[in-house]
Amino acid sequence: MAKRCEICEKGKLSGHRVSHAINRNKRTFKPNIQKVRVKMDGRVKKINICTRCLRSGRVEKAL
Repeated sequence: MAKRCEICEKGKLSGHRVSHAINRNKRTFKPNIQKVRVKMDGRVKKINICTRCLRSGRVEKAL
């Protein structure tokens, strides 16, 4: 799967996993990236976009 959204450039972030005893371990937050056929500039292309961009209507899905 792709690492970045091609519309909003959203990528993975790093942070901590915090236990009940407040022990901290490194972890990564990954965006939900999908490969979708979209209509861009009158053409149909397959691009990798996050589900937030897909739901908000930033692209038009191709039929």
